[in-house]
Amino acid sequence: MEVRMNTTDKTSREATEMVGFSYDAPHAQSVYLTGDFNAWNHTSDPMQRQADGSWFLQLRLSSGRHHYQFLVDGEPVLDPHAMYITLEDRQENVSFIALD
Repeated sequence: MEVRMNTTDKTSREATEMVGFSYDAPHAQSVYLTGDFNAWNHTSDPMQRQADGSWFLQLRLSSGRHHYQFLVDGEPVLDPHAMYITLEDRQENVSFIALD
């Protein structure tokens, strides 16, 4: 599994960044992004299947630290390319990203 994360389009005026999340799961039926930025909602941020079998979603996130996971066919999966893996408030391992 491969995950590519890119940050672009940072504007100091808005203090947010466009963050691209990509997850390689060619056999998955569905992939969602869930995290503290969407109140851990399991269905609010569906990722789109790409021609190469990866899944992609771009979101505008606020500056700061964010915890997240991918939900691959309903199962939580850590981002193997995350900045860090940490234990969050629910006592569950999650991926971690920090934005300036």
